[in-house]
Order: sequence, then C-alpha cells, then structure tokens
Amino acid sequence: MARPSPTPAPPTPPSGSTSRFPGHGLAKGLAVTLKAMTRRSVTAQYPDVQPDLPPRSRGVIALFEENCTVCMLCARECPDWCIYIDSHKETTPAATPGGRERSRNVLDRFAIDFSLCMYCGICIEVCPFDALFWTPEFEYAETDILELTHERDKLRDWMWTVPAPPALDPGAEEPKEIAAARKAADKLIAAQQAEQSPPESSA
Repeated sequence: MARPSPTPAPPTPPSGSTSRFPGHGLAKGLAVTLKAMTRRSVTAQYPDVQPDLPPRSRGVIALFEENCTVCMLCARECPDWCIYIDSHKETTPAATPGGRERSRNVLDRFAIDFSLCMYCGICIEVCPFDALFWTPEFEYAETDILELTHERDKLRDWMWTVPAPPALDPGAEEPKEIAAARKAADKLIAAQQAEQSPPESSA
C-alpha cells in the first residue's frame, strides 16, 4: 500500500516584509509623492544664472604657454593619448663673447582632444613647470565631435577662468622660493640705495 504524500506547508512571507494589506506599497509610494508635492521647488535658472561650482571643479585644462618647455612629459603620461604637441628647435647666440650657442625648443602646437580626455589630471600633476591648470569652465559643447580638439589659442584663453589658489595657512612657514626671492630683492634694493647715497665727506 502506497504511503500518502505529505501536504505541502503554506508559503511563509519573507522576513522583514511590511505588506500588511493589499496596496500597501502603492499607498506608501503615493505618500512620498504627496510629501514631495508640498515642498517648495527650487529650479536652477541656467543659463541665465550660472551655477556656483566648487573651486576644485574639473572642467577643462588651460595652458600657460610661457611655462611650457616642450618636455613632452604630459603627452607621454596621458593614458588616452589625447595631447598633441609639435615643436622645433632654435639656436640662440652666445650671451658672452667666446660662449657657446644654446638650442631651445619652441612650441608650435599644443592641442587637447576633449572627446578622448577622461579628466584624470595626470598631465597637470606631472608637469614640472606648472604649465597646465584645471579650470571650472564647462561650456564647451560642440555639435561636431571633431571640433572638441582645442588648440593652444583656446587653451590659453581658458587661463583667465582659472581660480586663484587658496590662501596659505597663517601659521605655515614661508615657501623657500618666496624667501629666496625676497632676500635677493632686499640685497638689490640695498645695493641701489648704496649707489644713490652721496659719499660721506671726511672732516
């Protein structure tokens, strides 16, 4: 004689379930909606009102061309290879008779393809001469992806949007560069005053 199969137990509700009656979840969602409807809405009136961005916002990269020595370090370290640099060498004559002529790199092209840039900031960190800076400028959208490659003229114009560096801590030590420059300036002023002052006549 075959044994009867056991009767399956009724399903137990999942632990932590808050379903007390049908439609409880719908009522909870409507309550959240009603709560949000009673709040005052705040709309950002962009572009009439510009957003207040944090000072360290990563918008675009600006170029301070006077500091660039065409060392190519930023282009080599870029993981996306979105920096294009062209240059040529010029020979400068010797400053003193019998001196050696010196050659220097002259920047011909500096461009960044922002369609490839992932805004990692490696190029800014590795630049040894502070030629690249973050700027919070973000209004540079284009209708053609090819126009997202900006040349050095545009990168130079963005330098005007670079925020000022934060103020130093009043209790911090003075940077060595500033101290050395101040010391050299004081020596120069003292030498100029000594030359301008009339010699003392002996009685």
